[in-house]
Amino acid sequence: MIAFIKKYIHAIPILVYLVIYMTCFILVERIPRESYTILHTAFDDRIPFCEYFIIPYLLWFVYVTLFFVIFIFWDKDSYCKMFTTMTIGMTIFIIVSAIWPNAHDLREQAALALEAKDTVFTRLVVRLYGTDTATNLLPSIHVYNSLAVQFAIFHSPVMKKHRWVAPTTGLLCVLIILSTMFVKQHSVIDVVAAIALYALMYFLVYRRGLNFFELARKHKEKRRAAASRTE
Repeated sequence: MIAFIKKYIHAIPILVYLVIYMTCFILVERIPRESYTILHTAFDDRIPFCEYFIIPYLLWFVYVTLFFVIFIFWDKDSYCKMFTTMTIGMTIFIIVSAIWPNAHDLREQAALALEAKDTVFTRLVVRLYGTDTATNLLPSIHVYNSLAVQFAIFHSPVMKKHRWVAPTTGLLCVLIILSTMFVKQHSVIDVVAAIALYALMYFLVYRRGLNFFELARKHKEKRRAAASRTE
């Protein structure tokens, strides 16, 4: 058991971060607000509500979790890069939500369709609306984390051994991004902001080498070197 923990100790930071993130998210959602900035564009009005997109929207949870587990056990380097990308983006999301409360009014477009139909898909949408508020949306974490996972897959030497994985998950990634708008969970503004933020993080992580685990390792080596000199 000790050997197992030591081998996969790099999984602990994401578990700790998720606890911190969810705590902050709950607190931000409970902050009393006098008003929200409504995010709405003309493009949002042109995108029809489509309840079938609830399937890729919900598959996001499986998609992100599955590849976190795969990378933790079989591709540590990809995991470390994905961890760095996601934690920065999710932290920025919490900060934006805290200082600039935002919301959308797009669910009104879906109301008529939900009232007219009673299918497993519309029921899932209604349940989603009941558990996830239309507040604090920018940038879309659904979009941002989907891109973080997908580009980790593209760069993963383990995934490159299975050529069918990247195209398959790439299609799912696109459907997830579209689903955020077709089920009226996000405005186009949220999606564009998430893509722009990820583009910046891609440059920092995959081009400039930003990696929290590597930074921690170098810091530990410096401390050891300093300690050895003092001895």
